[in-house]
Amino acid sequence: MGIKKAFAAIIMLFVTVIAFAQGTKKLDKIIKRDYQIIEGTITKISDKTVEYSLPGETVQISLDVSQIARIEFASGRSQTFDVTPENTTQTSSNQNIVAQEIKPNTIAVLPIPYVNSGTQESSEDMAKFAQNDMYNKLLDKSANIFPLTVQDLRTTNSLLHKAGIDHNNIDETPIEDLEKILGVDNIVAAKISYTMSSSSTASTYGSGSTTVSNNDKKVKSTDYSTTTANTQMYYYYNVYFDMYKNGTKIYSQTRQPFLKLKDSWIDSVSYLLKRSPIYVKK
Repeated sequence: MGIKKAFAAIIMLFVTVIAFAQGTKKLDKIIKRDYQIIEGTITKISDKTVEYSLPGETVQISLDVSQIARIEFASGRSQTFDVTPENTTQTSSNQNIVAQEIKPNTIAVLPIPYVNSGTQESSEDMAKFAQNDMYNKLLDKSANIFPLTVQDLRTTNSLLHKAGIDHNNIDETPIEDLEKILGVDNIVAAKISYTMSSSSTASTYGSGSTTVSNNDKKVKSTDYSTTTANTQMYYYYNVYFDMYKNGTKIYSQTRQPFLKLKDSWIDSVSYLLKRSPIYVKK
């Protein structure tokens, strides 16, 4: 009897461990080019599609690889999907690329897409602001990135404009083409996606006055109250930071700022830059 009880206990423990392992199973992450993140279990990858299932479901969903920027597998491995002529349509302006002479040890800062991942709206002003912020950070830290020289921002944007490239289609152009267009052997590319939420609070302040008559019998009281509503906006960012050298990706990180403030993405850009392979502490 004792052996049977022990055996039953071992079976129960084994089942519990399996259930626990399944409940805490890590999921694969598909990061789309529109910055949407899908968590699930990838079952098949081909040249044209990626098949996956959502947590708790067995239905297989197929996604075209042209929509995928990167996959972060549960194992820790990461796979990047580069856009090629076979799975994207290039504009006529990009088909006639004027190649510049490559200037060794030169780095260019690309326009930085700044997109609301909920509405898919992109801000041109914020894309330019973010690009300018990155550019200034590299200039300020020129001693830390030596021997690299930062390409002038006007030169970068002028060459991109001639090629018909801006913050809306920068992700659709292969890095090799961008290096030829800009004449650089190093490129830093970033993306900023965000969602917003709000929280409202109301504060009420009261005051009053009392009037007493001459015979000390009649009393008149007047009360005043004021209610003030305050709305706090919260920003949830994903900052994607990639660095390329001679067409090869040498650094790729994603960071979510701890603070939920409007400008919190700036701190993440600084953090990732200082931990990139081009940055050397002085």
